[in-house]
Amino acid sequence: MSNSDFVLAVEDLTVSFDGFKAIDSLTLYVDKGELRVIIGPNGAGKTTLLDLICGKTKASGGSIKFKNNEMTDLAEHEIVRAGIGRKFQTPSIYENLTVSKNLEVSFPRGRGVFGALAFKCTPDVKARIEEVAAEIGLTDQLEMEAGLLSHGQKQWLEIGMLLMQDPELLMLDEPIAGMSVRERELTADLLERICRNRSMIVIEHDMDFVKKIAHKVTVMHQGKILAEGAMEKVQNDPRVIDVYLGH
Repeated sequence: MSNSDFVLAVEDLTVSFDGFKAIDSLTLYVDKGELRVIIGPNGAGKTTLLDLICGKTKASGGSIKFKNNEMTDLAEHEIVRAGIGRKFQTPSIYENLTVSKNLEVSFPRGRGVFGALAFKCTPDVKARIEEVAAEIGLTDQLEMEAGLLSHGQKQWLEIGMLLMQDPELLMLDEPIAGMSVRERELTADLLERICRNRSMIVIEHDMDFVKKIAHKVTVMHQGKILAEGAMEKVQNDPRVIDVYLGH
């Protein structure tokens, strides 16, 4: 398989902050339709890696290719337009708008929230809102103010806002933090559904959740990849147990 067949090819990626290499010559390949989970101790560089892929942080060296196109020179909004969506740890939804409006303002017409409020909701947008609401399990909450949703539902809404843009690569940073047991189960189902026609990278600490969702696990440590493969293989790797799972 050549490197051009991957949806994401990160090669020799490095970023230094004041001489400290937060990411150190890292190489990572993600397949089409793959759900990759990245684990590792705090400070391993997991969030920094996502920041680099989505353009929030600029690389000091190396390459990030998405569908064989170089991303390191692009601005954040250009990377979004190319088909990469990123959800941060804290949900950024419009609490005083309905669930439906939150999804509508996320529809990619380059409008932003103010343009969207004055914008006529066309049948294609409405159909997409209903489709995404069903996917994230919020059909019955479409007319509810987003601020009234449970913590888990807010997280799903934010995933839905990304899905409105129909990204081919979705990146989620600790999506189940603070969720109830039931919400975690529903989130695992949701991620499995979403992944059927796109690739995903998820950063997660909860090992039971990782086991449930991961196609493949990458373990990071000190800005490098320590181990990679199926969860069983990674779990039994002495180096991984030493730096991460043994604590």
